[in-house]
Amino acid sequence: MELKKLYKDLKNKKIIVTGIATGIGKSITTRLSAYGSKIAALDIDKENGSNTVFNAIECGGDIKFFYTDVQNESNVKKSIKDSIAWLNGVDVLIHTAGILDGANVEISDFSESTWDEVLGVNLKGSFLITKYVSKFMIKQKYGAIILTASGAGVHGGSSSYAYGSSKGGVHGLSLVLEQNLSKYGIRVNDVLPGSVKTPLKIKNVKDTHKNDDKLSINQRINELVSPDDIAKVYAFLASEEANMIRGSIRTR
Repeated sequence: MELKKLYKDLKNKKIIVTGIATGIGKSITTRLSAYGSKIAALDIDKENGSNTVFNAIECGGDIKFFYTDVQNESNVKKSIKDSIAWLNGVDVLIHTAGILDGANVEISDFSESTWDEVLGVNLKGSFLITKYVSKFMIKQKYGAIILTASGAGVHGGSSSYAYGSSKGGVHGLSLVLEQNLSKYGIRVNDVLPGSVKTPLKIKNVKDTHKNDDKLSINQRINELVSPDDIAKVYAFLASEEANMIRGSIRTR
């Protein structure tokens, strides 16, 4: 089925997407552009972020890049304000920006700086982005917010204490947001992706299995899920088809 025939309501929908430079965020941006959504694309990585936007424009996308450091409140405030002004409103927030660091380091050796950096990007970043988007959505009394947690943060199994803790926090944040924002007509979901073939995960696999042979490492990487498949879940949640969906969506 052609993308334009699926989720027709996504055409011209005003969407803010974060973490668009690589991985899941990049795939989401590409897919939503194909649906005809108008996208404010946010990332700290200017080079790869600009490439994502350029490729989307080449395919006919209505999209603009906004430099955003999700840990910096003043920058987030300005970026969201500028994004909403350019979009002339906002219907959906899709927040995927995140980092993974400190893999396979025991808690007794885990540095405070790594802990602060990972929680700053993953958890504080989710809070700040949502804070400033929700201010606008509360006024208009509708909207959809889609955050990105992780099964590793909810059910355990992360190779990084900081990453698992931060994603568990994002999951908790989404539950509280849903409870408190639903009265304003705002729908909140969080997606818990499994093992996805992103630059973060590929590096994690290589670091975790660095003593394995190259063939075994490549096999593990090839078993990872494509970001394009995960992007389909976000597109569904951004559409009107998901109006009755609340809470967490866990993927393979």
